[in-house]
Amino acid sequence: MAAGAVEVAAAVVEVGSAGQFEELLRLRAKSLLVVHFWAPWAPQCGQMNDVMAELAREHPQVSFVKNSQKMDRLDGAHAPELTKKVQRHASSGSFPPSGNEHPKEDLSLRLKKLTHAARCMLFMKGTPQEPRCGFSKQMVEILNKHNIQFSSFDVFSDEEVRQGLKTYSNWPTYPQLYVSGELIGGLDIIKELEASKELDTICPKAPKLEERLKVLTNKASVMLFMKGNKQEAKCGFSRQILEILNSTGVEYETFDILEDEEVRQGLKTYSNWPTYPQLYVKGELVGGLDIVKELKENGELLPILKGEN
Repeated sequence: MAAGAVEVAAAVVEVGSAGQFEELLRLRAKSLLVVHFWAPWAPQCGQMNDVMAELAREHPQVSFVKNSQKMDRLDGAHAPELTKKVQRHASSGSFPPSGNEHPKEDLSLRLKKLTHAARCMLFMKGTPQEPRCGFSKQMVEILNKHNIQFSSFDVFSDEEVRQGLKTYSNWPTYPQLYVSGELIGGLDIIKELEASKELDTICPKAPKLEERLKVLTNKASVMLFMKGNKQEAKCGFSRQILEILNSTGVEYETFDILEDEEVRQGLKTYSNWPTYPQLYVKGELVGGLDIVKELKENGELLPILKGEN
């Protein structure tokens, strides 16, 4: 094992052998342990040792391994990220359970929660955006073709769920589709349901785009569709309209159209307005930046935002 600088209490201790490391784990079995594997020939490692020493002074209760279980990992010499990780773990107290102090959640209960996590749940290999097997890819294509609203779980991300769900559902392969917590079946069953026209009656439909846009434009009394958000505008026009709205003191919500291409393109047709930002009051389009500027200059903006006009 490579030599490591290990934080213990308010000091950094050099560990040069596996035996020493195992003994340290035993002594610090019930506390957070951060391990830094370093090389004397790498200057970045020296910098990280200094960071470790400072963190040790700031967090004397911290001693990232507990009972040989890895909690977190940081690759590379990235002092700010290391600081954030230690602070997060130290403040949360979310250390791995030791012995029987905090019994692990029963697997069957966890699987029940997962299968009920959404009205329609797909357990697959990979994600809808990146399926990692042909059967999962075909399943996603069928669900999308029928505009079915579903959530998914990547069984590659959790081996316990991957193996446990086979027994829980008495179904040995993936993908598996559940509706309201009940197993519908795998790809062959879904293909049969599609062929018999039953699939559309069993699985919930995603809302149509027009319905979704109506809900979004009415989400708040004043809604701004922009590039970016309140905290960080991602274009000059959006930044200017934020400044104008902030000067009015009226509460408003924003939607970042860069995060959702369907909304970004669909809203242009829905509102018959080709550019962003777009400002809505009570679901009705007010206009873009130029219109908002004119309304402000004419003294009409504030009454409109308050719903007086």
